Amino acid sequence: MSGQHAQKPKRSKTPFVITTVVVSLCVAGAGVFLLISKSTDPAVTATPTDTPFAVLASTPTNAATVDSSAAIRVALSSPLASSSPMPTLSPSIPGSWQRLSPTTIEYVQDAPLGPGQSVTITVPGGASGLKSTNGKFLASSVSTTFHTAPLSTLRVQQLLAQLGYLPVTFTPATQSSGSGVQTADLQGTFSFRWSTLPTSLTSLWQPGTNNVMTKGAIMRFQDVHNMKTDGIAGPALWDQLLADASAGKNDPNPYTYVSVALAQPQTLTLYSNGQVVYTTAVSTGIPGQETAAGTFPVYLRYKVTTMSGTNPDGSTYVDPGIPWVSYFNGGDALHGFIRSSYGFPQSLGCVEMPFTHAEVVWPQTPLGTLVTVL
Repeated sequence: MSGQHAQKPKRSKTPFVITTVVVSLCVAGAGVFLLISKSTDPAVTATPTDTPFAVLASTPTNAATVDSSAAIRVALSSPLASSSPMPTLSPSIPGSWQRLSPTTIEYVQDAPLGPGQSVTITVPGGASGLKSTNGKFLASSVSTTFHTAPLSTLRVQQLLAQLGYLPVTFTPATQSSGSGVQTADLQGTFSFRWSTLPTSLTSLWQPGTNNVMTKGAIMRFQDVHNMKTDGIAGPALWDQLLADASAGKNDPNPYTYVSVALAQPQTLTLYSNGQVVYTTAVSTGIPGQETAAGTFPVYLRYKVTTMSGTNPDGSTYVDPGIPWVSYFNGGDALHGFIRSSYGFPQSLGCVEMPFTHAEVVWPQTPLGTLVTVL
């Protein structure tokens, strides 16, 4: 009896130890099972299921004013599903969305944005909006509106000079590292293209000021592109300027300029690319009907037309068949007219010259050509 009692503790201890070990293994096994279950369940990803799908940033930011070459990007909190729709732009801009990373997309434009433009980026939400790889949608749509900087007079001059529509060149201080042509003013220097230009023309140059030289250059540009030649830098001009600058499409014509001397003997001097290419005697307006002094751009041209008006004595005139006419200031024009001689005032304000001479001058005075009467 005593021997059996002495062995009971050993028997009772052994099952206790085994039971404890078994329980521990079961707990450990349950832990292993849970870990394996958590890592292999396809319904569970690295992104916690309670994390919302959201727009982290949209650039340019709302109400920002940026250059036309600014990047348009949307950053998201989770990777975007391959089947997800994309944000929209208003107004529509030619181009397409591309993925920079699983969570960032960028709109790659086919052409730079226009200056002075407002653009709204709308990231659609709800069941028909953006979708993440874990099947989540944005709670609601997100919209931001940014603006591109307007094209200043100085930037217009820089682009016109770059394209050869002005008698000056423009050299940027630094080369742009971005894509497209910038609408913002650049740091740099202007210089005259030819050292032989007369002071009557060079004295007109005023960087940053919308004066007659800039107006004439805008009109020349507009005429080349079959646009309305009003000399105004409107949206249509901005778009074409930026497109030509991007393509390196320069003025196909030489830069011409006309100077008319009122001092007798009165003469007309025609410059082309800084060189005197033609000179002829002319007749300007008589006293009381003087040809106004100043500089003006050619705004209307005819190979042949009928001129009419009122003589100083009150009578009227109608002169058909007037050839090679370039109007530059109101009713004042360069044109051919038959006189017995030239070199002194005889007209009612126009600059008259022999037919054959006017025929030489006319092709070299396209719209926008500056005419200085001095």
